[in-house]
Amino acid sequence: MLKIGEFSKLSRVSIRMLRHYDDIGLLKPAEIDDFTGYRYYREDQLFTIGRITALKDMGFSLAEIIKILDSYDDKEKMEVFLSERQKELAKLSEETEYKLMLLETARKRLRKEQNMSFDVTVKTIPERYAATVHMVVPHYEDEGMLWGMMAEVKTPLIPAEPCLAIAEFFDDEYKEENVEIEVSMTVKGTYEDTEHVKFKTLPAVKVASCVVKGSYDQMGEAYASVVSWIKENGYKMNGPMFNIYHVGPVQTQDPNEFVTEACFPVE
Repeated sequence: MLKIGEFSKLSRVSIRMLRHYDDIGLLKPAEIDDFTGYRYYREDQLFTIGRITALKDMGFSLAEIIKILDSYDDKEKMEVFLSERQKELAKLSEETEYKLMLLETARKRLRKEQNMSFDVTVKTIPERYAATVHMVVPHYEDEGMLWGMMAEVKTPLIPAEPCLAIAEFFDDEYKEENVEIEVSMTVKGTYEDTEHVKFKTLPAVKVASCVVKGSYDQMGEAYASVVSWIKENGYKMNGPMFNIYHVGPVQTQDPNEFVTEACFPVE
């Protein structure tokens, strides 16, 4: 039998933590002296404390470890415990990598432009003939579904000059799901409507806009800049905002080369 101090030294777990394990029922001493209150542990309990430490290092909580120890010798149950934890950690790793990427992007932008600003101009986008797809999609990132539907048109689409690829957002607020979007591409020629693709002449529209070069993570600041400019210069918004993709994923896979124009109809 080992006194708690000896057991602590051999297991590399503090006496305070061993007492906590005892209190929560994770690892009870083999014996407690009724007269002195001293705790004693069997030598084979060193294997148990080793398992506990290993499971803690894997990220399991003490409450989870209590359950796991009861099934430690059942290989099938242990496989389930370990597999589920591996999936949780993989998801956490992805989320962490995404946050690290956002932080690095923010730092790069700070180094490039200490005072980021966007030049806002007012212009009129002329009347244009376009292939359009108007739908409600599950999320904003599903916009690509609408562009994919352009393939329903069997006759090759001839782009207008210039060719404006536009995504217009109709909801009055940010929505986490069921987003109403219309995409359009200016074309020349005559075409038959399909189930989802409708050809129509879109009216001229006066907009306040700014051009953003680079990845889409700048768009939030660009929108804020345009909206602020509209208010400060006595204009009013009078329609749903839209993006013009001058250079996008169709033209390049390098987000640093994207060129997007954020447009807000004004009066």
